[in-house]
Amino acid sequence: MLGRGALLAALAGLLLAPWYGLENGVEDLASWPAGVAAPLVALLLGGDRWWLWPVVGLVALPVPALLAGRAPGRLLAWCGLAIMALVFAQGYAIGLHGAALPLLGTLPPQAALGWGGSLVVGGGIGLLAAGFAAQGRFGGDAFIALLVTGSAGLLLLFVFVPLATILAAAVLDEGHFAPGALIRRLSAPEAWSLACLSTHQGCGVVWNTTLLASLTATLSTLIGLAFALLSTRGQVRAQPAFRAMTILPLITPPFVVSLALIVLFGRTGLLTTALWDWFDIPRSRWIYGLPGVLLAQVLAQAPIAFVLLEGAVRAIGPSLEEAASTMGARRFTVFRTVTWPLLRPALAACLLLAFVESLADFGNPLVLGGDFDVLSTRIFFAIAGARNDPGRAAALALLLLALTFGAFALQALWLGRRKYTTVTGKGDSGVAAPLPRGLKFACGAVAWPWMIFTAAVYGIILVGGFVRDIGRGDMSFTWRHFLTGFEVEWLDGPAFRGSAWDSLFTTIEVAAISAPLTAGLGILLAWLLARQAFPGRRTLEFMTMLSFAIPGTVVGVSYIMAFNLPPVELTGTMLILVICFVFRNLPVGVRGGIAALAQIDKSLDEASATMGGSALQTLRRVVLPLLRPAIVAALAFSFVHAMTAVSAVIFLVSARHNLATVYIVGRVEAGEMALAIAYSTVLIVVMLVVVLGIEKLVGRAQIGRRVVGA
Repeated sequence: MLGRGALLAALAGLLLAPWYGLENGVEDLASWPAGVAAPLVALLLGGDRWWLWPVVGLVALPVPALLAGRAPGRLLAWCGLAIMALVFAQGYAIGLHGAALPLLGTLPPQAALGWGGSLVVGGGIGLLAAGFAAQGRFGGDAFIALLVTGSAGLLLLFVFVPLATILAAAVLDEGHFAPGALIRRLSAPEAWSLACLSTHQGCGVVWNTTLLASLTATLSTLIGLAFALLSTRGQVRAQPAFRAMTILPLITPPFVVSLALIVLFGRTGLLTTALWDWFDIPRSRWIYGLPGVLLAQVLAQAPIAFVLLEGAVRAIGPSLEEAASTMGARRFTVFRTVTWPLLRPALAACLLLAFVESLADFGNPLVLGGDFDVLSTRIFFAIAGARNDPGRAAALALLLLALTFGAFALQALWLGRRKYTTVTGKGDSGVAAPLPRGLKFACGAVAWPWMIFTAAVYGIILVGGFVRDIGRGDMSFTWRHFLTGFEVEWLDGPAFRGSAWDSLFTTIEVAAISAPLTAGLGILLAWLLARQAFPGRRTLEFMTMLSFAIPGTVVGVSYIMAFNLPPVELTGTMLILVICFVFRNLPVGVRGGIAALAQIDKSLDEASATMGGSALQTLRRVVLPLLRPAIVAALAFSFVHAMTAVSAVIFLVSARHNLATVYIVGRVEAGEMALAIAYSTVLIVVMLVVVLGIEKLVGRAQIGRRVVGA
């Protein structure tokens, strides 16, 4: 069944669909079946593209056996693999300027693959999966075989190929292989200079980036820990305020906090002006540089650390602490010897996440960096600046990637092979140990001032769009900024006149398309990895997580290098934005699905199989209904991140397909701060509605433990 369906898809690609991409979209279909919309068979019969005849032969080879119903599995698998290899090999070998290799001679140029080529490649994947199933692999289940081969093909194309492309670009100099060029780029003074130690010049971007990420990780983790300890062990009555602080960074574009900091602490900022008027403290530009970027990143990362650490503290079995107290240990000794060691995995996760997010952050260093350069901004200006140097950008991206993998390695080294299990199958109804008095005071001294400061920053964001010019202290009320961005007139229907409508509609459209695809593919991959045993499972899992380890700036550069030319040309289209979001956010859906599946007994799957249910029926009728919370959570995360991302997609947007965050960055660069804040307010409201709706729909897990006084 799968083999015949794959064959039909491949035949449709050969006989009906345009083989090459359509430059003007559906308008070019008017020339079908000739011209730019010609299918492959028409091109071949016209005497053109003779090198594609083998593709037709490979598609036709298994036809007799499939029609007879006795196609050998090995034949199907080899035909499918050869079709995919040939289509991509000829696409890379013959491009827009003809043959890329001198030994191929003079050949006419060809454009990127279109729907015809995509259908043939899809047919090849189907034939490969059918061949594997016919040979008894994947338990002989064609559905499992198709999921594995299809997802592996997508991950290879949209994760591995871009990464390989940026690696290759780093060793090329004007199109020629030049290892020396890579060494020069990697060892350039702009990366490793230590001039800041002896002169007033800045240090290299590697040192700047590492220092910023280390400080951000340390400070955000400590602040998050203070909030988590107060929330769980401090008997405070500020849970709604704590919860609001965790939601705000998730629904705020990553650089909007920088705008609020400029309004507060810039040379004409509110606090700067007040200090000058009241205390004669001179105005300065201290906010532009390391202090400002660090402050903005900690504001964004501390709430996320709080979420992770609060859950970890709640999961610690109170019986362990009660046992230490029974043995005569004081409160601080219990915390130091029992609670703190058991928090090590969560602390390591917070440090790693904040470090990686700081490396990937682009918006805050762009707005507040001043003379303090980091790798993400240098990579951007290497591509988008006056001197377009992809090789330099690729080399800097490699350094950024090396820092990321180094952070993963240090986390694994710190945790080692110790076990940190605290939740077992035994009952655990003890009372959690209260915080030592001194530690509670220290946590409060950190948490409450930070809470007030956070409220002031987000208050600026809320108010800034409704006043004439908050940056210069003109606080008179106005709707002007919202009308500039979101004006609507009624002319025989609504007419969206505001300058921000196009980017908002595009952002919502891209997020609405990519979120279900991310959640669906993530849950399917989680089910494969958690419930199915097949060769290469560990490799597939590694490939799904690889995109999480790659900073967004590197992802954007790799996509524009990999998909700017045939055979897969996607730059300037909405499709590349959707694909980028899907594979960028995919690891969250996969890990969430695996965690949810760990709570579902495998005996349910086995019972379905015993009753004669296929893998597809088991997935549809048993597993997916039980995974509803994980699916909804993946949808929410994917939608929110697609609405607020900037580091990867700033390289991929076009005049036709602009996004909200890129529009806001443009307004900041143009000095239109109030309009940027107004647009950010609109985005925050949209995100708040989505996040609160998801939280209301899913709810929160409750652990049945006694509380003090119960």
